[in-house]
Amino acid sequence: MRTPFLFVTRSCNAVHRLQQSPFFSPISAPLRPQRIAVLRHTSTHLCKEDRSYYITTPIFYVNASPHLGHLYSAVLADCLHRYKLLQGFNSKFATGTDEHGLKIQQAADAAGKDPLTFCTEVSERFKHLFNSCDISYTDFIRTTEDRHRQAVEHFWTVLWSKGLIYKGSYEGWYSTQDESFLTPLQVADALDSTGKEIKVSLESGHKVEWMKEENYMFRLSAFRSQLLDWLRVNPAAVQPEHFYQAVLQWLQDELPDLSVSRQRNRLQWGIPVPGDPEQTIYVWLEALVNYLTVVGYPDKHEQWWHVAHHIVGKDILKFHAIYWPSFLLGAGLPLPQTIHVHSHWTVGGKKMSKSLGNVVDPLERSQMFTTDGMRYFLLRQGVPDSDCDYTDDKVIKLLNAELAYSLGGLLNRCTAPTLNPAQVYPSFCPQSFPVQQIVDLNSRAVVEDYQMLDSVKSLPALVEQHYESMHVYKALEAITVCVRQTNKFVQRHAPWKLDRRDNKDQRWLDTIIHVSFECLRIYGTLLQPIVPEISNKLLSRLSVQPGERSWTALNFLPRYQGMNCPFEGRALGSDSGVLFSHLESQNVDKQKPKKTKKQQK
Repeated sequence: MRTPFLFVTRSCNAVHRLQQSPFFSPISAPLRPQRIAVLRHTSTHLCKEDRSYYITTPIFYVNASPHLGHLYSAVLADCLHRYKLLQGFNSKFATGTDEHGLKIQQAADAAGKDPLTFCTEVSERFKHLFNSCDISYTDFIRTTEDRHRQAVEHFWTVLWSKGLIYKGSYEGWYSTQDESFLTPLQVADALDSTGKEIKVSLESGHKVEWMKEENYMFRLSAFRSQLLDWLRVNPAAVQPEHFYQAVLQWLQDELPDLSVSRQRNRLQWGIPVPGDPEQTIYVWLEALVNYLTVVGYPDKHEQWWHVAHHIVGKDILKFHAIYWPSFLLGAGLPLPQTIHVHSHWTVGGKKMSKSLGNVVDPLERSQMFTTDGMRYFLLRQGVPDSDCDYTDDKVIKLLNAELAYSLGGLLNRCTAPTLNPAQVYPSFCPQSFPVQQIVDLNSRAVVEDYQMLDSVKSLPALVEQHYESMHVYKALEAITVCVRQTNKFVQRHAPWKLDRRDNKDQRWLDTIIHVSFECLRIYGTLLQPIVPEISNKLLSRLSVQPGERSWTALNFLPRYQGMNCPFEGRALGSDSGVLFSHLESQNVDKQKPKKTKKQQK
C-alpha cells in the first residue's frame, strides 16, 4: 500500500467477488439496491488514479488538559500528512475536540462554568499545543459547531429511515468515564479507595454503574458477519497485526444491539435526537461522525471519504473498528482504508496519574526540549504495538546522541570553512570514487564506502515502507544507521589531513564533501515529516531550494551514476548556527512522582 492508487487496483480486481460476499449484503431486502449502488460508486472512484488522502486523529475529550498521549496521536498523524504532501498528494488532515457527554457536563459543573465556556477553554489548550508543536492540521473540528450538529442529525436520520435504529429499553452496565456500555463479561468486582465494593470495567478499570432506561438502540447485532468479511478481505484494515487480531477475537462473540441515546433528563449536554427532544444522541455515535463532518457530509464528502485513514489509541479501538464500521455500513458509506492503532505512554514505568504527580505536560516539554526535539523523541521511541516509557533523561540522551552529535555534527563538520573555505557544494570526481566494477589506480574509495552508498541509495524505499505502515520508529532507526555510516566515512578518510596543494588530494577532498552533502540532502528530505524545522535548516544550509525537497527529488548521488548534479558548484546557504543544540541534564527528575507528606517524614 504505497498510494491510494495501489488500493484501487486491488479493489477493482476483487470487486465482483466482494459484491457477492456477506460484507456487501444488506441486512434487509429493501437495502440491497442502494447498498450495491453505493459500493459500485466507491469502486468507480477508486479505479481512477486519485491523489487525495484523508488522515484523522481522534477528536480529544475536553474533560481535562492535553497530555503526552494526545500529542503523540497528533504528531503521528502530522507525520503521515506531511509525508503524503511530499509525495504530491492532496492531503487533508483533521483533528479537534470532542465536547459533548456526561463527563463534560460533570466537569463543567465542578468548575462552576457553563459547558460551552468550559469546552472552549480546554479546546483552546489543545489548539495551542498543536500549533506550538507544528501540527499542520487543515481542519480543527469542535463537536459543538453547527456544521457538526447538521451532519449528525442527517446521519441519524439515514440510520432511522433504514430501520437500523429502534426505540427500546436498555438495562446494563455503563461507565461514565469511558462513555461506554458494557456487558456482564466486561465488568469485575473491585474495591474503591474507601474499601467499598464496586464494579469496574475490565478494560479500563473505571467504575461502572447499573443503568436502566428507555432509549434508542442500534442494530449492531446485524453487522457481525459483514465486519468479519470486511476484515478477512482487508487484512491491512487495522494495523498493527496485533490489534487486527484483537478485533477478530472480539467478533467471535455475538454483538448485542447498542444503546445510542440517553434520556435528556440524565444528559442535557449533547445533540437532541431528531424528532425526540426527550433523548440525547449517544456521545460515541455523535463523536465518530466528526470524520464525516470535516469532509462536507452529507453533500460534499465523496472526494475525501473513500481515502480515509484513522489514527487512534488502543483504548478506543472497539469504537473505531466495530461500532464505526457498523454505523457506516448501515448508512451505505465506504469504510476507512486503514485504522492505525498506537499504544500508550507510561512515565518512569508507571501509568500517568495526577495522584502520582507524574503527568507530563507536553507543552512544557516541547519548550524545554524544542518542538522538533519532542516530535523526534515521540516518533523515535513510540512503538505502536506496545506501551512506551517516557523520562526526561531518555529525551536528553536520545536527542544529544542522534540530533546534536550525529546528524548535527556531520553537517557542521562538512560545512566548516576549514574543510570548505569556498562554501560551495563541491565537485564529485569519478576517478577518485569510480563505479565499483571499474578498477582505477586513482581510486581512493574502499569497500565500506560502497556499502554506505548502497545503504543510502536504498534508504528512501525503506523509509517509505515504514512511513506507510506507520512504523515511524523503524524509519528513524534506518536513517540513524545511515547517518552513522556517513560519519564513519568522513572519519575514515580524514579530509582535514589532505594536502590542498596536491590536485589529486583536492579532488578527493571535494569528493568526500560532495558525497557527504548528498547523504545529508537525502536525510534532510526524508526527515521533513518528523522534524520540519531541523530539516529546513539543514536543507537551506545545503542550498536545496523548496522546490527540490519533494519525494521525487530523492535521486541520490547522480554524478556517481554519470548524470549531472544540479547542486554541484552551488554556493551554500547562510550559516544559521548549530543544527540542534546540546541539551544539559538539569531538571531531568522533574517528572518523578512528588513525595507525600508521610514519605517526606
